[in-house]
Amino acid sequence: MTTIAYDVVVIGAGPVGENVADRVVRGGLTAAIVERELVGGECSYWACMPTKALLRSASALRAARQLPGAREAVTGDLDVAAVLGRRDSFASHWQDEGQVSWLESAGIALRRGQGRISSARIVEVTGVDGVTTTLTARHAVVLATGSSALLPDIPGLREAVPWSSREAASASSVPRRLAIIGGGVVAAEMATAFAALGSSVTVLARDGVLPSAEPFAGELVTDSLREAGVSVRLGAEAVAVNRDDSGTVHIRTGSGERVEADEVLVAVGRTPNTQDIGLDRVGLVPGAWLAVDGTLRVVGGGEWLYAAGDVNRRVLLTHQGKYQARAVGDVIVARAKGEKVEDGGWGRHVATADERAVPQVIFTDPEIASVGLTAAAAEAAGLRIRVVDYDLGAVAGASLHADGYKGHARMVVDEDRKVIVGFTLAGPDVAELIHAATIAIVGEVPLDRLWHAVPAYPTVSEVWLRLLETYGR
Repeated sequence: MTTIAYDVVVIGAGPVGENVADRVVRGGLTAAIVERELVGGECSYWACMPTKALLRSASALRAARQLPGAREAVTGDLDVAAVLGRRDSFASHWQDEGQVSWLESAGIALRRGQGRISSARIVEVTGVDGVTTTLTARHAVVLATGSSALLPDIPGLREAVPWSSREAASASSVPRRLAIIGGGVVAAEMATAFAALGSSVTVLARDGVLPSAEPFAGELVTDSLREAGVSVRLGAEAVAVNRDDSGTVHIRTGSGERVEADEVLVAVGRTPNTQDIGLDRVGLVPGAWLAVDGTLRVVGGGEWLYAAGDVNRRVLLTHQGKYQARAVGDVIVARAKGEKVEDGGWGRHVATADERAVPQVIFTDPEIASVGLTAAAAEAAGLRIRVVDYDLGAVAGASLHADGYKGHARMVVDEDRKVIVGFTLAGPDVAELIHAATIAIVGEVPLDRLWHAVPAYPTVSEVWLRLLETYGR
């Protein structure tokens, strides 16, 4: 058995693990990263990049059809093969040579195989050939193993071999009929994508569509999906599933409805990839989410063990995981060198934005872009708030952007501090507008100062002025 020592060992080579290792090396330490699948992780091959590639072509086509002059130039429908081919290119055809090359250029050692903690600061890596290598971490071990799709305990579901988000993102063909169990982000985006690609889509949304977003966002997306021919069944819960000998999937709901499909996508949540990484060897529970402190050390795991990204369940979004990774890498370096740890609110070594300013874009039609708290979440947090709404389609820039532009904007104001704590936009192409709101929330910019941030005319960003006018001065 070979033993090799590094300053830091990272288990998981997705975007989070890559960023931890990069920050560590930039800080002057050595790092090894362990990966059992593809370097680049879920986001690169089965989530962020390929799914958005699936959605983009249809979005561009819809945009063209909303503009006189451009509409007349559109002479056909989507080329499905071309869409899938572009998706494949964004997933690097499920090959990770490019990502491996980047690790090498960054000075990060790669160890392929299943990584398991065997004791404090010790990670054993079992390769596909069965050979085990022992890695010793002088300063820290970081768990960045991510999460996988949750498969609920519905009778017959597992035997029906359902799609998870991975199969949906990497599908080589478009099913004639697709049933989706769930109504969250993955469900809404994949319903949008596959309906545009020609599937007859049925969504069983027990808790509604986008239940964690502002209510108007889910309502707009539900209406749009139905206009696109999707059967959205609000409150419907799948209670039994089976796939017959012909390959048809049969789904029965709690109300007795029956749905038939060629494929069924399950999109009801995530589960942590912590089952087989040796947590039991250090007094933790395999398969559990990992609680962390302010500097992302694992609670109960010792001063050497950290967790970043999905596994700590703070925010299951790639960009927030990478944000955590930068904090983790930097704090490990600081502690290794005996430097001051900045762990106060908004400090260099904490991830304060996880609690106060998480941006998210849902690439449905319309797009939903949000940051911070919803009105309901702000009230639940005990804040005294005022909610300010405005019809996004009434902004001059929106009417220029597309005929019949439909959208909505909401600003949630903390009345005691006179700052924005939440912001949601719903409408075509609003994704690129959300960062202004993120800056306003993170910077805690007073409303009186925001009056001096004059939006250019005629742009959709003029909604900022309209919201402020609605709020009053």
